[in-house]
Amino acid sequence: MDGKDNRITQLIFRILAYILIFPLVFVAFQFIPEAGLPFKLDRILIFIAIVLLAEFVLRKYKIVVLVLYAALVGFLTYGSISNGYGFEIAYKNYKGMVYGIFVAPEADTTPSNLRPFPYKIKYIEAVDYYNPDVRNYAVSLITDDSLKKIITEYHEYRRLVQCFAVFRDVNYRWNYVNDPKGQEYLVKASDNLQDFSGDCDDHSIMMAAAIMSIGGTMRLVHTSEHVYPEILIGDNHNLEDVNYIIKQVMFKNESEGKRIHYHTDNQKQIWLNLDYTARYPGGEFMDEKITAILYL
Repeated sequence: MDGKDNRITQLIFRILAYILIFPLVFVAFQFIPEAGLPFKLDRILIFIAIVLLAEFVLRKYKIVVLVLYAALVGFLTYGSISNGYGFEIAYKNYKGMVYGIFVAPEADTTPSNLRPFPYKIKYIEAVDYYNPDVRNYAVSLITDDSLKKIITEYHEYRRLVQCFAVFRDVNYRWNYVNDPKGQEYLVKASDNLQDFSGDCDDHSIMMAAAIMSIGGTMRLVHTSEHVYPEILIGDNHNLEDVNYIIKQVMFKNESEGKRIHYHTDNQKQIWLNLDYTARYPGGEFMDEKITAILYL
């Protein structure tokens, strides 16, 4: 009987120890920056280290398991109540990390040797995100009940989810039309709300203005023969969640079998490609040779 009781006690402690592992992993991820290794290898090594630590503590100091378990439950409970790092975010981080290991986004670094952005003033004037008609258009896209459901589940990414809804509509409506021969013709966003037509720079202007009108942060990227918009999504702590939202929640069909593409700047901020060439945020770059960037 004593042997049976001892085995039951050992099992309870082992279950508690392994319940501790996953939240501890994600708490550790909040404070340890990513090394950028392939297949999230640095994150896998952290996970293994915490598993080994749990095994050691379980063998030597069982009471520590109980103390840590109580502390972690208290930490996550407090985070849930105070809208900080709680149970819900820990669970979403887990889903995003596991998914990201197998379907990792592809990164590229923004070059530092850039030229002045051509027609900079004209682009800034054309991106009239402050125009009431532009804002009304964008707001009309974010009242759908299905979108509200996603926002409820991923409330910390409310603004980004709304921006993705705008991206979907602009790209769905867009009709590619070349500029007049021999001219660089830029159409204001507010003048393009009826037709949604133009070339790559007009698309970039429309996308940037509509998204900025609801609070998104945008920049325009100029390459040798192309212009496309990018949206700021945050840093590496946000990337796994955003990757999951795009590929499993909002653009599952459009992104199936494809990867998310983005740039990092010298502040380690992540900018996601919103080009018209893909039906999902983070589509493949049409032209990777960046010559100039305009921050809006």
